[in-house]
Amino acid sequence: MEPAAGEKKMIRKDTVGIIGGFGGMGRLFSAVFERAGYEVLCSGRKTPVSNEDIALTCDIVIVSVPIRDTVRVIEEIALLLSEEQVFCDLTSIKTAPVEAMLRSKAQVIGLHPMFGPSVSTIFGQTIAASPARCEEKTREMLYQIFTSEGAKVCPMDPKEHDKIMSIVQGLVHFTTLSVAETIKNTGIPLEAILPVMSPVYRIELGLVGRILGQDPSLYADILQMNPETAGVLETLADSVASLKTIVESKDPEKFAAFFTENSEAFRSYIPQAAEETDRLIETLVKMK
Repeated sequence: MEPAAGEKKMIRKDTVGIIGGFGGMGRLFSAVFERAGYEVLCSGRKTPVSNEDIALTCDIVIVSVPIRDTVRVIEEIALLLSEEQVFCDLTSIKTAPVEAMLRSKAQVIGLHPMFGPSVSTIFGQTIAASPARCEEKTREMLYQIFTSEGAKVCPMDPKEHDKIMSIVQGLVHFTTLSVAETIKNTGIPLEAILPVMSPVYRIELGLVGRILGQDPSLYADILQMNPETAGVLETLADSVASLKTIVESKDPEKFAAFFTENSEAFRSYIPQAAEETDRLIETLVKMK
């Protein structure tokens, strides 16, 4: 049935195209959309289906390529999309990709899965979403696909997203890699460290090992491509220098003041943190 005169044409929601769909994250989201009843087409470097084919034929177009390639790929196809299509990306930064997608005529919603492609399901996972030019029914349709599989969707402005990710990813990954580099440079072998570690310390070191077992290019992009990360690392350097001075002073009152000030800043989160880490410790103990 054709829309009445002056009525906006409804978007067909039956075909999803994923550029980079044969990568880990692309395969994961292909399965998500297929389970939701959508036909999924994927393009890659050596596929008969091209990025242009995806842009010209699919109702929902998703770019799932490495962070440093995302804007270039978006720019190559942006002008091919119409206002009846939906344009998304699956990237760890949002400001630059969303700005690039907005140069198209399509509806735009940036997506950032807060997990890696190694997960078997998105159940219990979080997806950050930045709807920039998107009708409510389109936004709700996409959110429903993810929440129906047990994921949580967190809407946020692209710039706010990048600022928060400079902490959640940038700061956390940087400090984790710094721990690895420091341990390596001490010359003390892990074989001497691990036997004396209690569960809480094994959890912390386990996160180091988890990151080091993954693709270094992903973490390079996360740390190097987010424009907000540099400022956070400057703040980190100042914080480390300040704490180092306090430790070297051997003044317990200065340390207590530093500790108390930070405890106050984290006051609302401390009970939750204690409960969650207690459960992790109990689980790790049971695994022995």
